[in-house]
This record gives sequence, C-alpha cells and structure tokens, in this order.
Amino acid sequence: MSTVKRREFLTSSALALLSVTTRGYAAHSTLREPQGRPKQRRGSTGSGQAAEPASGEPIIDIHQHLGYSGRPDDVLLAHQRAIGATRTILLPAGRRATGPSTHDGLANGLQAEALGNEACYQFVQARRQAFLFGANDVPDLDGATREIERYLKRGAVVIAEQKFGVECDSPEMQKIYALARAYDVPVLMHWQFKMYNYGFERFHKMLEKFPGVKFLGHAQTWWANIDRNHTDQTVLYPKGPVTPGGLTDRYLSDYPNMYGDLSAGSGLNALTRDEDFTHDFLTRHRNKLLFGSDCNDRDGGGPNCIGAQTIAAIRRLAANREIERKLLYENAERLFRL
Repeated sequence: MSTVKRREFLTSSALALLSVTTRGYAAHSTLREPQGRPKQRRGSTGSGQAAEPASGEPIIDIHQHLGYSGRPDDVLLAHQRAIGATRTILLPAGRRATGPSTHDGLANGLQAEALGNEACYQFVQARRQAFLFGANDVPDLDGATREIERYLKRGAVVIAEQKFGVECDSPEMQKIYALARAYDVPVLMHWQFKMYNYGFERFHKMLEKFPGVKFLGHAQTWWANIDRNHTDQTVLYPKGPVTPGGLTDRYLSDYPNMYGDLSAGSGLNALTRDEDFTHDFLTRHRNKLLFGSDCNDRDGGGPNCIGAQTIAAIRRLAANREIERKLLYENAERLFRL
C-alpha cells in the first residue's frame, strides 16, 4: 500500500471511530474479559519446572497474571501445566493509585486483583525455566518510568500490561515508549473504548514515531476493529461476519512494529465469530500474532478456560502446522528473544 493510500485509509478510519456513539461501553455479549473472583475450585500443587506438553511441542503463554482474581500460586502452576504452557510471561499491575488514570482505583490490580512488579519478580526467581516477568506502572504516576526501569534492569521482558485511562499519545505514554526503545522490549496495551488507552484511531502516529518499538495490541477495542464495518465502538464483543480491512487489520498489515495478543475473551471472540475470515486472517498475519491466555479459571480446561479454548481454536483454524507453531510458540520466542 502506498504512503498516500495508507494515510487516506487511516484518516477515514479515524473519522469513523470518532463518529461513533458514546452511550457507555458495555459489551453486547455474554463473553467478557476475566474479571472478579471465580468460584473456588480445587487445584493440585505444581513445581516451577517447565511443563511437558501433551502434544510434545512447546507453547509460550505471553499473557498471565499472578494472584489473578485471588487464584493461589499452586493453582496457577497447575493451570499452566494443564493448558500445555511450557513458558509463561507474568504481567504485573502497577502501583496502587487513586486518580483519573486508575478510575479512582478501579484499575488497581489491573481490575483483576493482579499482583505487582515485586511479587512477579520474586515468583519467577525460583521458576526461571517456566516463567518470565514484565514490568509495569501507572504511566502518569510520579516516578513511573523509574519504577518500570528498575525491573527492566532485573530482567523484565516486556512493559505490560498497560491498562490505564490515559491518552495513547500523551507525554507520559511517550516516555514509556521511549523507555521500551532504550531497553528493546515490547509494550503490551489493553485497548478498551472510553476505559483504557484512549485514541486508538490516532495510534498510527505513535507507531510511526517509535518504529523501533514493538507494540502488542490486546483486549476488546483492539479485536473488535478487525472488522472494517465495526463503527459502534460501544460494542466490545461484536458477533457475525467480518469484513477485512478494519483498523486493527490495517495496523497489523501496514506497520512492522505492530503485533497482536490473542488472549482473553476478546481474542477468543475474534477467532471464532467468523471462522472463514479467521482462516485467512491467521495466514496473512502469521508472523504477527501470539498466543496468550489471560485466563483466571482454576481448571485449565473445560468451558471456563479461555486459554485452552484459544489453543484449540488456533489448532483448528490455522491453515497448516507451520502457522500453528508460529502462533503458539515461534513468534513469541522471536519477539521476546527467548
């Protein structure tokens, strides 16, 4: 696509996004990102060693949380073994704060009781074969980049999960992007209309300003916009046929530094709503999409386990084994230099 045509497309996409209605942001679906405390289930204990996958092939889970919805550590370990994850990246919450960017504290713990930097760092130290950790903080909190850098120096492999009520191109966020550039780590962003990371239609400016930074898109607004006809941004879990060429689709196509995190209910919804589209989408973006679970269930299987369902969907819908392995393992290995 020529530079002129690409800018024409992005301009029209931005106008479409800016023209949507603003009557709240509740999803029109029963599928949700995991939030709150699930029903307690019995889980077995587990070691910190890398799991032995049932398929005989490794899986990297790029999106998990420690303490997720109150889940005990031993249950997390058992869950990751059950889904076949041989390596897992733990994404910490930022420091607790009360203000607009955390919606007066609602976003503390990533709105999911997720634990912070130090807890994730300490958990990983005894489990280095199977777990890695990210670094995170509330972007407009005093000393945010110092807090993130402290853990980057200790081995964090990503700045994530950025899930706060801020403009995506604000000076505070640009400081985080610059830090990611300095340490050569990706930034994973939770896009949710009128809730987390504002200005999705403008994000191409940041992709262009920071071409050396690799960005991972995640959550409802990111995945809803695979569809060119998605105009009502208050619909967070759209259903039905997908028309190629949505803003997310174009970001992945037009920017070498844009990647997609397939995790959570939003990722699973995007994979399964139009499987004919998905088959082509996974093929076109086979080098840009990475498996994550972002799953707070306690079984590691069955109807409550988004991670297991996402793995099954990838295996069913990938055009061939080569693409399947890219999505479940190879792309993450390359992006995080594992």
